[in-house]
Amino acid sequence: MKVSENYVSGSWVSGEGTELEHVNALSGAPISSCSSKGIDYADVLEYGRQTGGAALRKMSFQERGLMLKKLALHLTSIKDRFYAVSAATGATRIDSWIDIEGGIGNLFANASLRKKFPDLPFYVDGETVGLSKNGSFIGHHIMVPKRGVAVHINAFNFPIWGMLEKVAVNWLAGMPAVVKPSEYTSYLTEEMVRAIIESGILPEGALQLVNGRGQGILDAVAHQDVVTFTGSAATGRKLKSHPRLLEESVPFNMEADSLNACVLGEDAVPGTADFDLFIKEVHREMTVKAGQKCTAVRRILVPESLMGEVRTALVGRLKKTSMGDPSIEGVRMGALATRTQVERVREAVETLSRQQEMVYGPLSEFELQGGSREHGAFFPPVLFQNSKPFENTLVHEVEAFGPVSTIIPYNDLEEAAQLTALGKGSLVSSIVSSDDNIARNFTLEAAHMNGRILVLNERCAKESTGHGSPMPLLTHGGPGRAGGGEEMGGMRGVMHYLQRTAIQGHPDTIRAITSQHQVGATLPEAEPHLFRQYFEDLQVGDTVTTHKHTVTEADIVNFANVSGDNFYAHMDATSLEGTLFEQRVAHGYFVLSKAAGLFVDPKKGPVLLNYGIDEARFTKPVYPGATLGVRLTVKEKIAQEKRSEEDVPKGIVKFLVDVYDETGETVALATILTMVQKRSD
Repeated sequence: MKVSENYVSGSWVSGEGTELEHVNALSGAPISSCSSKGIDYADVLEYGRQTGGAALRKMSFQERGLMLKKLALHLTSIKDRFYAVSAATGATRIDSWIDIEGGIGNLFANASLRKKFPDLPFYVDGETVGLSKNGSFIGHHIMVPKRGVAVHINAFNFPIWGMLEKVAVNWLAGMPAVVKPSEYTSYLTEEMVRAIIESGILPEGALQLVNGRGQGILDAVAHQDVVTFTGSAATGRKLKSHPRLLEESVPFNMEADSLNACVLGEDAVPGTADFDLFIKEVHREMTVKAGQKCTAVRRILVPESLMGEVRTALVGRLKKTSMGDPSIEGVRMGALATRTQVERVREAVETLSRQQEMVYGPLSEFELQGGSREHGAFFPPVLFQNSKPFENTLVHEVEAFGPVSTIIPYNDLEEAAQLTALGKGSLVSSIVSSDDNIARNFTLEAAHMNGRILVLNERCAKESTGHGSPMPLLTHGGPGRAGGGEEMGGMRGVMHYLQRTAIQGHPDTIRAITSQHQVGATLPEAEPHLFRQYFEDLQVGDTVTTHKHTVTEADIVNFANVSGDNFYAHMDATSLEGTLFEQRVAHGYFVLSKAAGLFVDPKKGPVLLNYGIDEARFTKPVYPGATLGVRLTVKEKIAQEKRSEEDVPKGIVKFLVDVYDETGETVALATILTMVQKRSD
């Protein structure tokens, strides 16, 4: 039998003996065996810290983001390689698409996040904090990569997505990873890891794989490491209380299976498009991945008067769901991952049956299109009805991790939110309604017990990603039973792997540390003019101090004529009584426009274009007779990659525009974004 291997300390190695035999979920045929016995986890983690971590920390966010993009493009080009292996997990083509291309999509999404981070190996967080009267002592925050390893312990249901959703985030942050997938489906994770290692795109040590039970892996973690877990709440609680995590204060992020709910709005009655959407969405959540999703709908909340219609519609769709070998035309639902999982789901169904009525569930006499009933891991959809959900509460406590769900009645929206909360914390709840007041009221009542809420109706249905699909730039996690953690979440997810540190000192010092200009720092005069310098030559803090212009009433009138802005404060001196203004005031946008006229060097040079203004503020009225000057300062530089061989090498430069009057007081502040040519690649 083939032996699945571990990738640790730069080599593919087999563990001692056999911890588990992988079998085909459709036929029960053996695939391979795996073991992680004999692995020295202290050496593995130290290798990641010293080899992978050191290499990643030398890269900027821009470089790490481009690395993710390159890897995503490569994996996309060979994706069929993973589909072939994924079929053995019992997955349909759609199930595999969610796992494989959904996982690769996480790489793409996190790669795009590089544009929100500086062109530095670390992140400058938030705004400057003034700590002294005269501004010579200030504070700021930086966030640097933790000098440890991200240890990811993943569930069996998404062997690829479960890994890539996490590693994309820690790689962007600058931390290496050790991935411990579920041993039941780790053969598919192994195939993906082999492709990643073969590509040579990642620095060595950035990714290691433990392809077995991984017993003892947490014994070696240290205070700079981060541990994440996806799986059952019971297992998560055991890991969270591991003595080593407590002794070393190791951050632990948990995303656990939860009892998620889908609510039918009171307005979505039979005959409406929203009612049909609701039935379709619940059916999909019961059958996609054979219900093996931490986000799947386990509780179906409907107005009490619509229980019969919902039951009839759902049973009708479930009866038409063909189960079996997904390679056979017409099969829409595959197998569970293992026969062990079949027994666990069966036990949960038996427990739920004590308190509620099974309205659909051919547990012994179900039709099968291909695959082995005896050796495969098939389990048919089961639909319950619970008419007294406040009394019969097992439905809010027991999760059957398969194609099992329960219809529950509610009397009003407040009661629907209360029922949702009985699950003690969910990854996601959804509500199907076209009434925005219903959606708002439910969301505000239910948000405290949910990590995500989807509002679905016919206005967004064509583009909605659905109840069960967490998106990489939004938070994935939930309170209480759902684990209390957050995965992904855009920039928020990256922060889990960074250490926030407050820094204090003189503005010049803080500028030198952060590579961002700080108010109060010295302003060396640029030579030559900033618009005559290439991207590489510009230094943060360098400043152009312009000549001055005295504002006249003619300026105000002319700008009003050009812009069409004839607001009374600019044009009618007789209407100013009771206002903040002493006399006709210059337009704020005139002040910025005039500032540009003062600081721009008009000759052709390295500055290619101005494409935006951030954080514009008008801090003092400008009246006729005021004399304006400008200080233009290099605030921050961000390199850009070339999109093609023909593309001009360039970067983005943020300039601080400080417009002041004859008293020296600032009247306007803005940050302008310019595209500046590089001398070379």
